[in-house]
Amino acid sequence: MRVVIVYESMFGTTHLIADEIGKIAASQGEVAVVPVAEATPNVLEGAELVIVGGPTHVHGLSWPTTRAEAEAESEQYEALVLDPDAEGPGLRDWFHQVGDVDNVLGAAFDTRLNKAEVVTGRASKGIDRRLRNHGYRTIAEPESFLVDKENHLVDGEADRARAWAETLFDHLADRD
Repeated sequence: MRVVIVYESMFGTTHLIADEIGKIAASQGEVAVVPVAEATPNVLEGAELVIVGGPTHVHGLSWPTTRAEAEAESEQYEALVLDPDAEGPGLRDWFHQVGDVDNVLGAAFDTRLNKAEVVTGRASKGIDRRLRNHGYRTIAEPESFLVDKENHLVDGEADRARAWAETLFDHLADRD
């Protein structure tokens, strides 16, 4: 199975989750974990499963303005370090450019503050909807992984990401 994991990450936590999911996906076959700027049609070609994740900004997917605000915050606060792949387009832009697919599976995740969903929102819901709008057949409910106010993964979230990935592949095995 060929799996592509596409992520948008400002401060590295979404990138970390994508890498953890990638560890599980690697046991299933070929896997590519790529930032959104590298998720070109060539990279996506031949993928049987595309997993997409991004940070939650203002209750949903990032906007160019929220990405710029995050970058400005990293300049103000020494503890916030931009992910090396933070520059470039966000998922919202990527979805405007990605074409439609036929018979490709999909799954969505996000990272968000460790607060009630009603307070933070969830980018994964918008990612899931956009995947379906482009013809992907989503195989799981969108998932959120939590960060603290210093933007570090909450204890246990990396383990939970690997467990979520295992459930994705268990679900696929049940379909065969």
